[in-house]
Amino acid sequence: MAPPVRKALSRRHALALAGVGTLAAAGAVALWPARGPRLAGAGQMANAYRTPLAPPVGGLNVYHLGHSLVGRDMPAMLAQMAGAAHRYDSQLGWGTSLRDHWEPSIGIEGFAHENDHPRFRPARPALESGLYDAVVLTEMVELRDAIRWHESARYFELWGDLARRANPAVRVYLYETWHWLNDPDGFRVRLDRDYAPLWKGEILAADVAAHPDRPAHVIPAGQVMAAVLRAVESAPLPGLSRAEDLFAKEPGGAQDNIHFNDIGAYLVAATHYAVLYHRSPVGLPHRLLRADGMVADAPSPEAAALIQRTVWDVVTSLPETGVAG
Repeated sequence: MAPPVRKALSRRHALALAGVGTLAAAGAVALWPARGPRLAGAGQMANAYRTPLAPPVGGLNVYHLGHSLVGRDMPAMLAQMAGAAHRYDSQLGWGTSLRDHWEPSIGIEGFAHENDHPRFRPARPALESGLYDAVVLTEMVELRDAIRWHESARYFELWGDLARRANPAVRVYLYETWHWLNDPDGFRVRLDRDYAPLWKGEILAADVAAHPDRPAHVIPAGQVMAAVLRAVESAPLPGLSRAEDLFAKEPGGAQDNIHFNDIGAYLVAATHYAVLYHRSPVGLPHRLLRADGMVADAPSPEAAALIQRTVWDVVTSLPETGVAG
């Protein structure tokens, strides 16, 4: 049976209970100069990710900050993959940017709904507690708009520094997502094109410039998705032959062009598992539960095996994951 659901809180109420004041938060933001971020060059990026991270020992306490491309089910699947010692909390919204999570004066759409569950913990006091081994941050999409209008690099660093000050050993991660299936530039085109100049070249590069000796790392879910789709183009598998097979359907049956279904959640959870734990997901169970305790729709054994192999191939091929190749 699923645990009882706590009463939903408004963001204002949650922050008040946590003892967080608007003026204090505004003061933290005011420390930033009104300029664009300094970005690390190719050499500095290579140096920052030259040495992989040491694999963690035991279970991790993980915090997820983001929106519906994190959701409730993906972290629950990750916890099942990782085992009983894994713990997690989150704060979510609907399409919420890192800036909007940071600024108390900006409302978070869907805050009460998305955080009406036992794993919710207000983000600022959670990170200030220093209790988390890993903090996973993600940005809103459209990513180009987030970088231009929501200062993605600035707020990624603010959240990362909040976690680092509270726990110098914390590992900060950028969860790379994707764009709309019906993106006018092409879904696969955006996956292949955006990682290097935007996720890595803007957000990660700004963090490396500020923290060359302790950079954030990446959870490349979008890159895994692209690699899986390339594989099934020429060799379709039961239940997995095109991008739409990873995405949900609306209640009326129309295609949801942005949110993953259970198979997509499985892919993303396996990518988190590989990066956070430095372990191959090959051989992990593929029949899991959703966050509410209901049985998730499982990928076919063939699709699960492909996802697992591809996750490990992609994660170990990108130095910025921190996982040894």
